[in-house]
Amino acid sequence: MLDSGEVASLSELANLVGTDKSCLGKILRFTLLAPDIVEAILNGREPEGLSMTQLLGSIPAMWEEQRRLFGFAQQ
Repeated sequence: MLDSGEVASLSELANLVGTDKSCLGKILRFTLLAPDIVEAILNGREPEGLSMTQLLGSIPAMWEEQRRLFGFAQQ
């Protein structure tokens, strides 16, 4: 909805879906993750010890760096 211009801001989208801007911003950060990382997490194949706290920290732009940082390098 943000990409298509249907809503003009994160605040507007948060109001539309019934959450606050801060929560929505955290969720949207996960769109920066490499697709294989998202798939592994959704399928319960994330590395042991990977936490939400780690994922809410800084997410590198380069997918290979993400894999190394979050323990997916061997997959």
